[in-house]
Order: sequence, then structure tokens, then C-alpha cells
Amino acid sequence: MERIIKTCTEQYQAAALDMVEQVFTEHENAEEGKTVRRLVEEIRAKQFYVPELELIMVNEADEIIGYTMFSRFHLEGKYSDELLLLSPVAVKTAFQRQHISKELIEYGLKKAKDLGYKAVLVEGNPQNYRARGFKTAANYGIYASESVHLPHIDCLMAQELIPGGLEHIHGILDYGFYEALT
Repeated sequence: MERIIKTCTEQYQAAALDMVEQVFTEHENAEEGKTVRRLVEEIRAKQFYVPELELIMVNEADEIIGYTMFSRFHLEGKYSDELLLLSPVAVKTAFQRQHISKELIEYGLKKAKDLGYKAVLVEGNPQNYRARGFKTAANYGIYASESVHLPHIDCLMAQELIPGGLEHIHGILDYGFYEALT
């Protein structure tokens, strides 16, 4: 099967939203599917959106089978020109366990580095992200606020895109500026 990574241009945006909602509905529930869909719509509408870092993977029929978004992010109002958030990541259920998310994330990390960003944050299962080079964000002085309910401190992770990229970046992660998450 041929797989191609592309920027999620306007022609793919509606289909990408549908796919993301479907994946999160199937793996969590309908409410989570709608929440993640609203989050993507909200990121697209805000100043933190980076169109070059909204990525899809399509198959030979030009059907979206994978999706990820890296958006600018701040900690306590700082670092938004240096720091990215990786969220969400979704792969159609029938295509999971085929390294699609791995390829999308690795492509996005390289592209983010080329665009001059210094680091990426992600919230999720450490087993899914450690192999991509992510480490516990607390090791860098980045912690989740009380409003962010993590199952474990290790579930908030960071990766430097350049050596020392997180040396001066620290603070409290809060999603309060995203209505979809509050």
C-alpha cells in the first residue's frame, strides 16, 4: 500500500475532522470524539495554528488514514515562538499498528525543527512516545496545572528539537485558553 504524507490543505480539512472524530469516538466515546474535533477546529481558528504542521497520511486512493497536528503553544504566556504541542494524533482503526503515527510524528518533528521550533510537548501514554524521543516534561521543569488531570506525571512529555532547546523553557502547562478542553 502506497502511503503519502501531506500538509492538510483546505481540500482535506473537513475529511480530516471527520476521521479524527470517528477514531476518538471508536476508541473512547462519542463525547471525546466531539471534543477532539472541536479542539482541532479551535486550534485552526487561533493564532497558534501552524498550517505547515497539520499533517495527514493518505493511501493510494487519496483517502486520509492518519492525522496529526503540531501547534504553537505557550507556558504561562511565554515561549509560543519556540514551543509546539503535538495533539491530536489519529490513525483509522483499520490501519493501526502499521507505523502510520510513527511516520507522521517523525516527519512532523523534522519539519518543526526545520521551521526553527526548539521543542515539542505531548500528553499521552509514555509507551507511545518514548520511542520517538520524548521524555518526562517534569525533567525539564514543565508541569501540568491542577486543571490538567494526568493519570501519571510521566504522561506529560517533551522533546528537544535542538540540543539544549528546553534549557530556558519551563513553567506550568494549562489548556485554559482552549474552550474545547475546559
